[in-house]
Amino acid sequence: MTALSVNLNKVALLRNARDGDAPSVIDAALTVIGAGAEGITVHPRPDQRHIRPTDVLALAELLQDHPGVEFNIEGNPFAGPRANGYPGFDALIEQARPQQATLVPDSDQQLTSDHGFDLSGNNQALAAKIRHYQAQGSRVSLFMDPDPAQITLAQRLGADRIELYTGPFAEVVGRAGIDDAHSRASLALYQAAASHAVGIGLGVNAGHDLDLDNLSLFRNIAEVAEVSIGHALIARALDQGLAATVRAFKQALNP
Repeated sequence: MTALSVNLNKVALLRNARDGDAPSVIDAALTVIGAGAEGITVHPRPDQRHIRPTDVLALAELLQDHPGVEFNIEGNPFAGPRANGYPGFDALIEQARPQQATLVPDSDQQLTSDHGFDLSGNNQALAAKIRHYQAQGSRVSLFMDPDPAQITLAQRLGADRIELYTGPFAEVVGRAGIDDAHSRASLALYQAAASHAVGIGLGVNAGHDLDLDNLSLFRNIAEVAEVSIGHALIARALDQGLAATVRAFKQALNP
């Protein structure tokens, strides 16, 4: 079974468009938990464009009452404190103590995460970050492209899991369709990467631009333990309702 972790960034983005607390990130978390989501994901960025540090701590407190629900915090491990009140990624992990810390090589200027780590250089600083978060009680996942050689380097650095960046897969399927040979070839690339990761002792997560259409193909990769989905799920929820949409995504993952 593949677990569904719902990314709540877009709920916070909508809230931040106006002064106030609506829509409530906490209420959204309770809704998706009630609909069966196995995890809550947030990606607090230094510019605080959506999820804020206060949301991270409020969710950490909420999930103490839901011990079966995983809290996953994503971000650049080298993002330090900012003058706007962002305390730095280290501080968020130390204070919230999530079950999983997903490390992403994004810059302040990126609209969204669009590539995995390149681990071909000196990664002593990243290895130290991995050990630090593990010491806080977090499983550490590295955001990676489906490249077996790079995935091997992630394992050597001490990561517990990888999260496969699925943007390219989603782009191919969206352009060519589920049954096209190009889509099948992209799936095979991700299948090989996931099999390699499991073979060297890493767990496998996946995320980015997964939706109800491409999940019908991607779910065939049995090695994937967890997917994190935000944009497509929240966008559909505007039409279908949040609880119904979570149930639809769970059915798409595990029919």
